[in-house]
Amino acid sequence: MRKILLTAVLATGILVASAQKFAYVDSQYILSKIPEYKAAQDQINQISIQWQKEIEAKYSEIDQLYKAYKADAVLLTDEMKQKRQAEIETKEQAVKDLQKQRFGVNGDLFKKRQELVKPIQDKVYNAVQDLAEKSNLAVIFDKSSDMTMLYSSPKYDKSDEILKNMGYSTGEEHQTKKNFHH
Repeated sequence: MRKILLTAVLATGILVASAQKFAYVDSQYILSKIPEYKAAQDQINQISIQWQKEIEAKYSEIDQLYKAYKADAVLLTDEMKQKRQAEIETKEQAVKDLQKQRFGVNGDLFKKRQELVKPIQDKVYNAVQDLAEKSNLAVIFDKSSDMTMLYSSPKYDKSDEILKNMGYSTGEEHQTKKNFHH
């Protein structure tokens, strides 16, 4: 849907390109220059590692229970075997549920990313919108999205201007390494 909308905007933009102004930004570059974004990414990575270790520890515990069960199996009655198997299966399901809760589509990691990163992305979007309105730009493309730019002239790159308007220093001017993109 996003590509269809983008194609429609592009087609419309091409028809009136002579009358409209356009620019592009590199949102990945912009985000990489924002210290809060880097801190949020570091925090998300640490949480992810911690949760992964927690899950691995639970799987290790289940593995130990299974090994102990296999070692004791000859000594156990059928009722005891069923009880131990049920215990192992219950723990396995609990770990799978925890893994889904932590790393699933709308899991804890997704929610944490939304909590920490989305406000920064919204701030960038608002700065892009402000620049477009102040500079009377009809279209601003994001060079780092799925849209392919076969050629991009650095004079239309407004990434540093976005950062400046947001109050961030770039340290150095952002220059396109290659104007020809694959």
